[in-house]
Amino acid sequence: MPASAIFDNHAQAERAVGDLRGLGVRDSQMSVIAHHGGTTTTRSGDGEVTDEHHRNVLRGIIGGGALGAGLGVAALAIPGVGPLAAAGAIAASAVPEAIGIGAALGAIGGSLNEVLTKHGIDEADATYYNDRMKDGAVLVTVEDDFADSNQVTEILHRNGGHNATTPRMI
Repeated sequence: MPASAIFDNHAQAERAVGDLRGLGVRDSQMSVIAHHGGTTTTRSGDGEVTDEHHRNVLRGIIGGGALGAGLGVAALAIPGVGPLAAAGAIAASAVPEAIGIGAALGAIGGSLNEVLTKHGIDEADATYYNDRMKDGAVLVTVEDDFADSNQVTEILHRNGGHNATTPRMI
């Protein structure tokens, strides 16, 4: 099961991603899903997902226009949650056309819970994240093939991440 946490803002998620990279977690082992509080659009073919003011939703968090070469980047329309920007394995599995680095616009017929549980997130956390994805929340997951999952979890929570079993640190 992937390690995961939701962050209340982009700055917290950006710090967590930086610390995870410092630990040796590769971009290909991470997924990021962000909600920017506005509509999202995509620019054709460049892997960039922007909000209604043409700001890149993921750039600050992942330090560039894409989360590593060859990973999926997608704009997702999730019923009940709204527009999301996703990068990494979750984006690639949520929208089959998003497997390449180019952006795809997809309307997901199911819920965010379904997308997350398909990716290995347990039901309690998926529900917790679904309920908190609006208004600037950012979800970060790390694949379970990383050797030290305890350190990954500690980094996620130390930087403000929380989930169903570990409440928000104040």
